[in-house]
Amino acid sequence: MADKKPVILYGASGFSGRLVAEYLREYNVPFLAAGRNRAKIEQVLSHVPGVETADYEIAEAGDSPGELEKLFAGAKVVCNTVGPFLYNGPRVIEACLSAGCHYLDISGEQAWLREVEEKWSGKFARAGLLAAPATAYMSATSDIAAQMCLETSGIDTLETLSMFKGTPTFGSTQTIFAVIQTEAFYLEQNRYKPWVRAQGHEAIVPSSVETQLALAWGGFPHPVWYKDHPQVANVRSMGGILDRQLMENVLATEKHFEKEIRPLPKEERERKLSEMANSVQGGTPPRENTREHRTIDVVIGRGTTSFAKCVMFGTCAYRQTGLLQAFAANHLIHAAPRKVGFASPTSAFGHRDLLGALESHGLVKARLYS
Repeated sequence: MADKKPVILYGASGFSGRLVAEYLREYNVPFLAAGRNRAKIEQVLSHVPGVETADYEIAEAGDSPGELEKLFAGAKVVCNTVGPFLYNGPRVIEACLSAGCHYLDISGEQAWLREVEEKWSGKFARAGLLAAPATAYMSATSDIAAQMCLETSGIDTLETLSMFKGTPTFGSTQTIFAVIQTEAFYLEQNRYKPWVRAQGHEAIVPSSVETQLALAWGGFPHPVWYKDHPQVANVRSMGGILDRQLMENVLATEKHFEKEIRPLPKEERERKLSEMANSVQGGTPPRENTREHRTIDVVIGRGTTSFAKCVMFGTCAYRQTGLLQAFAANHLIHAAPRKVGFASPTSAFGHRDLLGALESHGLVKARLYS
């Protein structure tokens, strides 16, 4: 079946998978909706608006590398929405490389991006393929703002903040807990430096009279994207949810982990983190509402005497993710990316092009100050 559809939507039964399907339909991109449970995929996609006009098929498949390679064979692009990517990403990206497909995912775990850059970048580049993890909100949207700041000459330092209003999905909650155990780095003079563990940060958000509580949350992808950049030497990224009580709970969980769980064996640590995540979010949150589920991304760029600030006022973080995935997939079935191997979405597709897609759907509005 895969040779008849250029895009594989892997993890189609999840909250984010459904949104990617919605926007693939808008771009008129034929796709194969794949996952481990056909009935669940059918049930989820039946709620996609206008699904009867989409060109898609459904495939039930196992998750071993061999089964995935067979599933992906003949496709051009795989959109992977199955997280946490620290656990589930390696077999999917390996199968993509073996099948000769471009790889996209909706991750945000810095440790996963470092792994992709170290283990797969060269292999994908030699095959003329793109590996672009974190083609999603909280990474790509704020990096658009970072690239807009870099349009001002002399910028060598970036600080990024991404905050959204809403309920994390089951997958996002699992990811939040999975990254607690990983090292989080920022970039200082082009060297990785570790964040202090279990530390909160009071962040100034332009749309609020109060400060918000932000966390390093695994470090974010940006320090990895800008490592060895010819212009940028310093990157600090943080973010969170526009709900102080929820963020206080996450911070308390991080502190509890450092004291009680980190000393345990690896398998026991992961089991306990998964159990904790399940207790927080075990179901599917309601569909986003544009009047309620707002986003804000702030990037400040600084040089010795240069300054730029970009603020992205937006809505519906998960819809932004769905659109970014569909835009990227549509591009890849029609044209080569701007960069192969490991790449950020902005370097693969152009920050102004990505911004145009988000703005045209009413999901963000950018304001640049310099």
